[in-house]
Amino acid sequence: MKPNIVMVDVGKWPIFTLLSPQEITSIRKACVFGTSANEAIYITYNDEVFVFGLNCSNCLGTGDNQSTIVPKKLEALCGKKINNLSYGSGPHVILSTEDGEVYAWGHNGYSQLGNGTTNQGITPVQVCTNLLIKRVIEVACGSHHSMALSSDGDVYAWGYNNCGQVGSGSTANQPTPRKVSNCLQTKMVVSIACGQTSSMAVIDNGEITCGYAHTLALTDEGLLYSWGANTYGQLGTGNKSNQLSPAQIMMEKERVVEIAACHSSHTSAAKTQGGQVYMWGQCRGQSVVLPHLTHFTCTDDVFACFSTPAVMWRLLSVEHEDSLTVAESLKKEFDSPETSDLKFRVDGKFIHVHKAVLKIRCEHFRTMFQSYWNEDMKEVIEIDQFSYPVYRAFLEYLYTDSVDLPPEDAIGLLDLATSYCENRLKKLCQHIIKRGITVENAFSLLSAAVRYDAEDLEEFCFKFCVNHLTEVTQTAAFWQMDGPLLKEFIAKASKCGAFKN
Repeated sequence: MKPNIVMVDVGKWPIFTLLSPQEITSIRKACVFGTSANEAIYITYNDEVFVFGLNCSNCLGTGDNQSTIVPKKLEALCGKKINNLSYGSGPHVILSTEDGEVYAWGHNGYSQLGNGTTNQGITPVQVCTNLLIKRVIEVACGSHHSMALSSDGDVYAWGYNNCGQVGSGSTANQPTPRKVSNCLQTKMVVSIACGQTSSMAVIDNGEITCGYAHTLALTDEGLLYSWGANTYGQLGTGNKSNQLSPAQIMMEKERVVEIAACHSSHTSAAKTQGGQVYMWGQCRGQSVVLPHLTHFTCTDDVFACFSTPAVMWRLLSVEHEDSLTVAESLKKEFDSPETSDLKFRVDGKFIHVHKAVLKIRCEHFRTMFQSYWNEDMKEVIEIDQFSYPVYRAFLEYLYTDSVDLPPEDAIGLLDLATSYCENRLKKLCQHIIKRGITVENAFSLLSAAVRYDAEDLEEFCFKFCVNHLTEVTQTAAFWQMDGPLLKEFIAKASKCGAFKN
C-alpha cells in the first residue's frame, strides 16, 4: 500500500463539511473510517495529527468516549511522520511511521492491537513484541485482525482468526504478531491488503491490504495470494470456499502492482502494471468469484463506487494533481511500476526508473544507455557492487535532489558518488556524515573520507577526533584502523599539539 500516490479533494466525503475552510486547507493526508463513515483522521502540513467525528466505539484515540465535531489533536502521534494507516470495523486503527514504528488503538476483544491482551486501547500505543526488531513499511486491518509488512519482506498477522485470516493454517486467534506461514515463507512480500471477509498479499511492489476477514498479498515476482473468508468470492479463487492458508489468484499475464481491500465491504481490487483495474467479491449485491476487468483507472474508485458507506481504503494525500510542480511530479513517479521503462535489481529487490530521467540527470547513465552498450537493450539491470539502501537513495536523489540516509549508509553512497563522478552528491553525503558524527563512528568516518578522497570531510573528522581524543582512542574503531592511516593520524595530531599534555 503506497500512501500519497492518489491526490484527492476531501470535500467528496461529507464528514469534512464539519471543518472550517482554514482547517481544510491545512490538511496534507486524510482517512475517513467508521461503520457509517462518521470518523476521520488527518495530518497537517506541520505534521500534527487530528481526529474528529462520532466516537461511537471509542476509536478516535482521544482517551475519552466523547464525540467531537471540533478536531482534537493526538499528541502521541504528532511529529511521527505517519505514512500508512488502516482500520477495522471493531473498530480499531493501526498505523506505521516513516521510521518503521507501529501504533494501534481501539477495540481489542480479539487481541487485534497485537499486545497479547484483550484490553481496549483508548489512546495510541506503540505495538511492541517481535515487531520492535523489524522496520514496518505497511499495515492493514481486517474486521478484527491486523497485518504488518516489514522492510525485508516478512508478513505478520494477529487477532481474530475464525476463517483463517491470519494465515497460520488454523482457526485459533493470534494474540501477538506472527509470521504468515506456508507458501509465503519462501516469498518476499511487497504489499498486503485485507477486506471484509478475506485476506490478500502482493509480492512485487511492497503492499498489503486486509478486509473483514480476508487478506491479500503481492510478491516481488508479481504473484497475488489470498486467504481467509470467501462467502462472496472475495478471494478471487473461482469459488466461495474459505482458505486457511495463502492460495494464488490467477491473473492475466500482466504483472500486478497494487492491491486493495476494505473492512467495510466484501470487495477486493488490483491494478496491473499496464494500468488496468480488476475487482472481485461482492459487487453491488452480486458475487464475482474471479477478477473482473473494470473501466476504473485506480483502485480507490472501486471503493468509492461500490463501498457502503463511502470510506477510504488507505491514507490519501489531500493535494490536487493540477497543483503539482514539475519537481513534485517527478518525485511522485520515482519507483513507479506503472510508468517506468527500466528496473534495477539490487539485493533481490526491484527499483523502477525511467531511462530518460536517468540520462538527463547523470553522465554515468548517459554513457551507459548508448546503442552500443548491452544495458541499453535490457529491461532489468543487476547491481551487485552497492547495497539496496545505497543504490535506491542514489536513484531517488536523481528524482528529488535530496538524500535521506543515516551516516553509515551515507558512506556507501559517498563511494557510489565518487565512482559515478557525482560531485554534488558527494557534498550532500559529506554533509550527512558531518551531522551524524559521534565518538563511536568518528574514526570509521575518517577512514572513509580518506578512502574516497573527500578532503573537506577528512579535515572535519580529523578535527573532531582531536577534540575528543581521549574518548575516541578508547573505541574499537580506533584500534581497528589500518596501520598506515593510524600512523598518519598520530603524526598529524602530534603536530597539532594533541599529545603535549
